Amino acid sequence: MQHVRVLLIGWSSVLHGEATAGDLLSTEAVARRLRADGAEVDLAYSPAVLRAQGPRGGLLYEDEREVLHVDPDAYTHVVWACGPLTGRPVEQVHERFPAARRLAVGVSVLDPADPAVTGFHAVVARDAPGAAPRRDLAARPAVEGVPVVGVYLTRGQGEYGARRRHGAVADALTGWLGGLDVARLELDTRVDPRDWRLPATAEQVLAVLARLDVVVTTRLHGLVLALRAGVPVLAVDPVAGGGKVSDQARAWGWPGLLGAEEVLAGDGALALDEQLAWCTSGTGRAAAARAREQAPAAGGEQLDALAAALRG
Repeated sequence: MQHVRVLLIGWSSVLHGEATAGDLLSTEAVARRLRADGAEVDLAYSPAVLRAQGPRGGLLYEDEREVLHVDPDAYTHVVWACGPLTGRPVEQVHERFPAARRLAVGVSVLDPADPAVTGFHAVVARDAPGAAPRRDLAARPAVEGVPVVGVYLTRGQGEYGARRRHGAVADALTGWLGGLDVARLELDTRVDPRDWRLPATAEQVLAVLARLDVVVTTRLHGLVLALRAGVPVLAVDPVAGGGKVSDQARAWGWPGLLGAEEVLAGDGALALDEQLAWCTSGTGRAAAARAREQAPAAGGEQLDALAAALRG
């Protein structure tokens, strides 16, 4: 059999494409099958998606000026995977790779007469007019899981005046979080039944917390509710010199704490990395589990003092 070299592309390859997790997983499913069958396969991405791929690698398909960055003559086949088979980026495949055998798989065909469709030598659709639908390829490839990190930040708390470092700390944290291979969820402890994006009850806040692997927070209740749920928490006090977040961490004996000064220092990202590594370790998870066991007794001395004051 002649040597087959495939360029595998899709909506995650084009500059203005809308890349989704489904596109990437479908592409991975195709790449694994083609390689198992003996083909040499190159995956090419847009500039943004290529950066996100990190160590997984890949090629740059086109740059910010939409200039092609792969050699059209280097491939015997071009395969477009996933997404709707329509639009100018798909039509350009036929113009850019006239000598290659062009195939499409796992795609939605809206109009079989569309030049974007007819330019392919063969189309294996997941759905098309008059055809029975097929299950999407994104469900197929096994992948490794990543930690789910809930992020609870505040930029307010004006009561701390000149000691506030909330904005700078939040910027440092989000910049650091953006470079991690984790699933990030921006969350809030605020409750508001008028806004569907926010929890309406404390129970709803706790239900989300219980499903997280780690919490990163600058909020006191982000720290406390994570510990109540037994979830390791990387707490950062956004107040210079320490404020209520530091006090609460000491009250719980919780070591996963950094001050604003530590996060904003030149080696702040390293300090955050070290704390996150501890939170995701067996030691960190065990410490959070102990905190969960202690939670039902939390604040008992305050309630006793209140009761005594009422009696007096």
